[in-house]
Amino acid sequence: MIEHHPIAPEHARAICEEIGERLRYVLRDDYTNLPPRLRELVNELALQDCEAPSLVPTIAEMTRPLVVAA
Repeated sequence: MIEHHPIAPEHARAICEEIGERLRYVLRDDYTNLPPRLRELVNELALQDCEAPSLVPTIAEMTRPLVVAA
């Protein structure tokens, strides 16, 4: 029997980012030789990447005072 292990959201995001980085390296913006469907999917990835929220905290988030739980 196969057990399914849920992946934490931060790990799932890191995996997606690594896949994206490897695709960017392999494709290197040379989409001319790709089949139309794959070119469409790569363009969709680029759109979704632009719309994704940043994982990097802002300066305000990094410098706000710590709240100690009572």
